[in-house]
Amino acid sequence: MTLAAATQTRQTSWPAHFTGVAAARSVEALDESHREEILRFLSERPLHTVYMSGLVRDNGVQSPFNRGTFYGCRDAAGALEAVALVGHATLIEARTESSVAAIAEFAQRGTRLHMLLGEQERIEQFWHYYSPGGRAPRRFAREMLFEKSWPAEVCEPVPALRQANMGDLDVVVAAHARMAFDESGINPLETDPEGFRLRCARRVGQGRVWVVVERGRLLFKADVVSETPEVVYLEGVYVAPEERGRGLGRRCLSQLCNDFLSRAGSVALLVDERNDPAAQFYRSAGFKLRSFYDTIFLRTEG
Repeated sequence: MTLAAATQTRQTSWPAHFTGVAAARSVEALDESHREEILRFLSERPLHTVYMSGLVRDNGVQSPFNRGTFYGCRDAAGALEAVALVGHATLIEARTESSVAAIAEFAQRGTRLHMLLGEQERIEQFWHYYSPGGRAPRRFAREMLFEKSWPAEVCEPVPALRQANMGDLDVVVAAHARMAFDESGINPLETDPEGFRLRCARRVGQGRVWVVVERGRLLFKADVVSETPEVVYLEGVYVAPEERGRGLGRRCLSQLCNDFLSRAGSVALLVDERNDPAAQFYRSAGFKLRSFYDTIFLRTEG
């Protein structure tokens, strides 16, 4: 089985075009012909749209690797008013509440939503319109969006920090699965072991996972999830418990950020607001709080 075939998610039964009655806005599926229009729209707020922009740049508008479908909502003049990725992870970049309402009403008709993620105000708006007819929530979380830009600190380099290779896959998968479970309460190695491993392998193959491995033990890991000319977005930053508070994580992160900032304006990541040690770690590494994000995990269907 090819990687693309193995990671492809089941398509929903949504129509390609739907008119949201409540908001009187048109919602349409987007395709490759809309690529540049989507990127122009998203580039107006690069810090908040790096994830969606990166997917389009990496995979195109229509790809199983996006784990969902891109939709657009247009105003009366036909200009994009919102772009949303609706699927496993649902994200929305919108200019008006009416376009949020239209996409939320549209998303009620889908069956594959796993989680909603976005800026606090937008998710509150989306949930207001989605919840009456949509799937029930399983878990709520609030996260802080941190950003780091120049001037960057210079720490002692870590010679062992390198891009991961396929020989590191087992320890990378194990660490990433633990972090996913801590965040969502679901162990992806139980719910989707093959797909999760293949997605991790693809990221390793793209040269986007950085590690320090010592005698088979993973001491540090960080993943570049998405990259645009403006922002590099990280997730899965892991420091082995026995190394925490000893400076390795900060040195590795500093080294990576200095490299990333040589080609992008900033580095960004999300931190659970309940994880005060992590927030303090990123602040000490020069990251600044920019915004609050909400995540809603939805119940799986019985």
